[in-house]
Amino acid sequence: MSTAPSTSPNPGSARSGEPPSDEAPPHAVPAAVPGRWTPLRPLVLRLHFYAGVLVAPFLLVAATTGLLYAFSFQAEKLVYAHELTVPVGKTELPISRQVAAAREAHPEGTVSAIRPSPEAGATTRVLLSGVKGVGADHTLAVFVDPYTGKVRGALEQYGSTGALPLRTWIDELHRDLHLGDTGRFYSEFAASWLWVISGGGLVLWFSRRRALRKVRGTGGRRRTLGLHGSVGVWAAAGFFFLSATGLTWSAYAGANIDELRTSLGQATPSVSAAASGGEHAGHDMASMTGGSAGHGVGLDKVLAAARAEGLGNPVEIVPPADATSAYVVRQVQRSWPEKQDSVAVDPGTGEVTDVLRFDDYPVLAKLTRWGIDLHTGILFGIVNQLALALLAVALILLILWGYRMWWQRGRGSAFGRPVPRGAWADVPPYLLVPAMAVIAVLGYFVPLLGIPLAAFLAVDIVLGEVAHRRGRRTYGRGPQVK
Repeated sequence: MSTAPSTSPNPGSARSGEPPSDEAPPHAVPAAVPGRWTPLRPLVLRLHFYAGVLVAPFLLVAATTGLLYAFSFQAEKLVYAHELTVPVGKTELPISRQVAAAREAHPEGTVSAIRPSPEAGATTRVLLSGVKGVGADHTLAVFVDPYTGKVRGALEQYGSTGALPLRTWIDELHRDLHLGDTGRFYSEFAASWLWVISGGGLVLWFSRRRALRKVRGTGGRRRTLGLHGSVGVWAAAGFFFLSATGLTWSAYAGANIDELRTSLGQATPSVSAAASGGEHAGHDMASMTGGSAGHGVGLDKVLAAARAEGLGNPVEIVPPADATSAYVVRQVQRSWPEKQDSVAVDPGTGEVTDVLRFDDYPVLAKLTRWGIDLHTGILFGIVNQLALALLAVALILLILWGYRMWWQRGRGSAFGRPVPRGAWADVPPYLLVPAMAVIAVLGYFVPLLGIPLAAFLAVDIVLGEVAHRRGRRTYGRGPQVK
């Protein structure tokens, strides 16, 4: 999915007051000079502490399932080697014959797309939709030997990356815990808060005196804090990235991001599939439903027209949606360098009617594409997947260290002491008012961050005021119990 420094799901950062004896430096440390942002530190500490305690379980699930997903690409190649690979032959059969072989073995459903063999030794995928027992948003992928036309098997497939059952199961576990739209709240909640907890940890870590950040020669809670902060600082940039890219396809924040991109003219474009029509268009659609590709210009000429426009492997051929639509042939390589060009081909004449180059995408559309592919471990292959695995492991460790600090802080109780309430009262208006405005904006664009954050601050203020009026404590400098 996705926390960082002093960082990350940190249920137990250091208090702003005097540190416990096990955290005290071995020698005197000069007092830090108060800065303009010093009043914010206690508030950030309290937010980091409670956000870590409450959000960390969601982040732990996201990190664990994300770790599994990082390895799913390589696992998929091993588990489905029979369907994905074949002995290299001398000559590939025409794509129309490969589709015919697939339809002979699996006449059910309709052909929704064809992915010709992308490289020597790889099978061709013929994707069927409307197959009984296959989900509406999934397809049945029929794997065909491009050299012999023999069908190697059929597996359910999901998404534009061609995920097969194993990777699909892990992907859905990471995205929604197999709970459908309701489960997506968990991953969006985790992604919404990951960057906040990471950013808060960074502020706390770098605002601490240098002597208190050391790990070597320390023990107890101070050592745990040092490990937590050091790993968090190094991983913070990755957490910010995972949070931002994860939100781009979330339910609420993702919809707001798409709306913003559209209003700025930065939406992802698509090739026009309108065709000039003609007597062959309807025949060709019928042939695709039945499995024969002999009517109209045929699949072979459509693929040849796309090749003439420079569309190299891997490509996907999408049949016309109706008698007035064209074939769409698009590149589907999402590893670096990405191949995302697409063309529309008239089924009656075989002429290219529209061309869309990835180079012509708006800047934000390109960044979104790269960001998602980097987040899912596709952009740089196994190196990308290993980097994601390391980030997932770092996040898991940070969460465990955070809870350990909370425990170590307990002084004999089962759980650690909470951070003192009332820190907001020490924040000057010139910082507090803009902060409230930022929360209001976040509440609109990232509701699973803004709404819980506003609720936390409101409850914190009310409880602090109640405690203050009862005389059990004063604001700002920590608790004063009668």
